[in-house]
Amino acid sequence: MRYEGRMFRPPSEAYSLILQATVGCSHNHCTYCDMYRDKAFRVRDLHESLQDLEGAGQRYGDVQKLFVADGDALVMPTEHWLALLHRAFAVLNGLQRASCYATAKNLLEKTPEELRALSEAGLKLLYLGPESGDPTTLKRIAKGGTFEEHVEAAQKAHAAGMQISVITLLGAGGEDRTVEHAEGTAKLITAMDPEFLAALTLTVVPGTPIATLQERGKFVLPEIMSLLQELRTIVDQSRPTDAVFRTNHASNYLPLSGRLLHDRERILTVLDAALSGQIELRPEWFRGL
Repeated sequence: MRYEGRMFRPPSEAYSLILQATVGCSHNHCTYCDMYRDKAFRVRDLHESLQDLEGAGQRYGDVQKLFVADGDALVMPTEHWLALLHRAFAVLNGLQRASCYATAKNLLEKTPEELRALSEAGLKLLYLGPESGDPTTLKRIAKGGTFEEHVEAAQKAHAAGMQISVITLLGAGGEDRTVEHAEGTAKLITAMDPEFLAALTLTVVPGTPIATLQERGKFVLPEIMSLLQELRTIVDQSRPTDAVFRTNHASNYLPLSGRLLHDRERILTVLDAALSGQIELRPEWFRGL
């Protein structure tokens, strides 16, 4: 497989084959993110991507999952996607499904027929990162999608037979919007009704717009206990039908997992213990992006 620059994937794709079918992120304006700032976005040549799949099929044994990178690969033309998916399922033994990052914008730009075709071809899981359900915070972080657009995008994906994994970002609202951010995010999760839900914790990365705001005193990252309180609010108030919930990303201070429908009270008990100092948190030196 050929890769350009740094590669990123969700924790749940740790054992997936990664195909870099796009380079960078077509949006690339989120104020907190530096993942793709060193890349100019482009769709890789289809022939190159098909060659990579052929090589992977010859080199590896069973491949159960394929993650298509980079930042929002759903933006690729549908014909391009279908060619990749058809080849992937032809040459990768044991392949069960493909997944990718997506934005509300590029999901809404696909027609229902296009999404259904992609789903039937094997693209079964989309990772959507609204980060927040607070309209003010969404504007501040330049997410590129509103509360309502994220809900519509989720409904459209579900109608096509796709599952969605929603990513939220603790601390994204700053110290002044911590309550609004947490409560709005819980409402958005309920409305999007994802099958999977992940919480990450904001790390202010030097060189990003949010780092500049922090240097100017215009953004203050909440203290650790406030971040945990945000997480508690999200767990307590969100009501997805039956989402698998995880905070296993390296950025988090407290790894948690469970199904919100069945494990909400257990998770809240652990969070309350952490908030009262009874549970040791992940040390700063052990956290990462």
